[in-house]
Amino acid sequence: MIRLKTLTSDLSATGIGIIAGLIGYAILPVDDPLAAAALVAYGLAVSLTINRFGLRCSWRWLLVSAVVISSAGFVSFQFFSVDLLPIPLLFTGSVSLLLIQIYRLWSLDRQLTRRLFSSSTSKAESSANARLASGLKLLNTVLPLSEAVVFRCDDSNSLEAVARLKGPAPNSQDPRRNSVWREGINLCQQAVAGGKLATGNPVSQTATGQNSSTVAVPLLHEGETAGVLLIRLASEFSVEDTPLLEAVSSQFARNLERESFSKSAARTQSLSFFSQAGSRRKLDALNVLKAVTVEQRCEASTLTHIDDGVAIAYLDGTLALVNPSLLSFAGLTAEQVAKMDLFDLLHRFRTDIFDEPEIAVRRVLQTGVEYEGELNFEPKNQILNLRISLLRNDETPIGIAIHVKDLTSTKEYEKLKSDMISLMSHELRTPLTSINGFAELLSADQTIPAQAREFVSIIANESQRMSRMINTFLSVTQLQRKDKQEVLKIPLRLDEVVRETIASLQPVAKKKRIRLLEQPAHRIPPVAADKSLITQAVKNLVNNAIKYSPERTTVTVSTALEAETVRVCVEDRGFGIPAEAKERVWDKFYRVVREGQEKDEESTGLGLSFVREVVEQHGGRVELDSEEGRGSKFSFTLPRL
Repeated sequence: MIRLKTLTSDLSATGIGIIAGLIGYAILPVDDPLAAAALVAYGLAVSLTINRFGLRCSWRWLLVSAVVISSAGFVSFQFFSVDLLPIPLLFTGSVSLLLIQIYRLWSLDRQLTRRLFSSSTSKAESSANARLASGLKLLNTVLPLSEAVVFRCDDSNSLEAVARLKGPAPNSQDPRRNSVWREGINLCQQAVAGGKLATGNPVSQTATGQNSSTVAVPLLHEGETAGVLLIRLASEFSVEDTPLLEAVSSQFARNLERESFSKSAARTQSLSFFSQAGSRRKLDALNVLKAVTVEQRCEASTLTHIDDGVAIAYLDGTLALVNPSLLSFAGLTAEQVAKMDLFDLLHRFRTDIFDEPEIAVRRVLQTGVEYEGELNFEPKNQILNLRISLLRNDETPIGIAIHVKDLTSTKEYEKLKSDMISLMSHELRTPLTSINGFAELLSADQTIPAQAREFVSIIANESQRMSRMINTFLSVTQLQRKDKQEVLKIPLRLDEVVRETIASLQPVAKKKRIRLLEQPAHRIPPVAADKSLITQAVKNLVNNAIKYSPERTTVTVSTALEAETVRVCVEDRGFGIPAEAKERVWDKFYRVVREGQEKDEESTGLGLSFVREVVEQHGGRVELDSEEGRGSKFSFTLPRL
């Protein structure tokens, strides 16, 4: 093959050299046949030399030959009156150099074009319309669409509808129908001209009482507009959905580029080196390869060999990869998953906690923050950790990753550890309770000598100190354990937890003459949480507020809905916390020392640390707002369901 290419190249160079010699013979005043042969010979020498060695390596030889021809022609004419035709030779050599260089560039361009187009054509998919329809289906799942249309832009910026998703059948008698369509086309033209999202004015829907809106999103790829996505929403457009629309529109643009290229790549490319249209198609081929490369970066063959379940989906909902472990977790075969999209797969993992996969995917697309949840499948005696993440390429969203990890064995180990700790704490506390009880009885006996009563008092104090040490040990152990005593997340209403906590601590507050109040909010949605742990966290905050508040003050406990979280706040009018201690109060064993007072020996310094550990394990955050001498406000937030 290489010899054949070399022979073909040499034959072409020979033909170019002969043509260059004939051009010189025809244009310049040369009548001698021997001179014509000399011109052809020199043209052949130049073309074959450049063809074999290249211009970079041959230019010195060409320069030397030109100097020699010029010098010989000058000397022979001046001294011997013989014309050696230096000008025709130099002209022929220049023509030969120009032609062979053009031929070499054209030949390289043909090779580049063949490889480029063969690679791009193999990657360009003819099912672009199907992928566009799948992308519209994804949008319809996460947004309240009334209608969606994908337009392709040609070179004159004319719009051609290539995919459509229709909602409920429109009323043909609706007088606003034509005006809404005209507004949509105008928005599409604005989006193409400006290269950014365009929105129309909200329109009131008398049937539903809500406002509908129209949005046009340019489909941009490599800085060029491939088309426009026009959608009509059944509600007002939210700016929070802009990242979602931009990400999906990028996928649509890549799909349109592939389809457009697959239709135009069949044309002949022999003269594309001299054609603007040919150069444009080569640029399109590069764009297609770039689009395919961007998508394939989110695929990794090594993912098929790991124990954790992994799936990757493009932003049009198409599943790019599902490894065998995830197939096993979902109870699917490769043939079954081949017919599924992203949401079909996620619905195989639905539980009481993860009951609306569409909402989780929408939050991931909007914010870029991954979703993580623990799924308990009691019938299969299986506990899985599910994580949904957004894949990016240079900050551009390109796909969605699903990661599933089996926690069943880990949970069983942690449960065994918990049982052992519980048994140890019981076996240690039982003898200590007896020692402490009998020591108190003996210390109350007045017939015992004073020295013996002193010894008994020491025994009682040390046994109580031992009990506190055991409690501290158990608290530290609980904080260090990952499952926090069999964490079982269920839908939980925090306002009910607050109400129960206040009822249980009212006697403690009254004993200290403190007014304990609840400040509830209406329509608080549930959170996914372990009731016992969250209840203990709330009790710790309220107990601290009661413990460190002066008499005849008020402690207020409130709940509130804040965007996607629910907040619980405990506010007191106590001594407050110094500024230098605000960050450290959440640390283990740290106890605030107020001026003129010693540390509270009854406190272990673990209450607030426990609160932070529990809240963060549930995906929430703790906060503190305090001013010394004016009280403190401790609060935490948990993600709503």
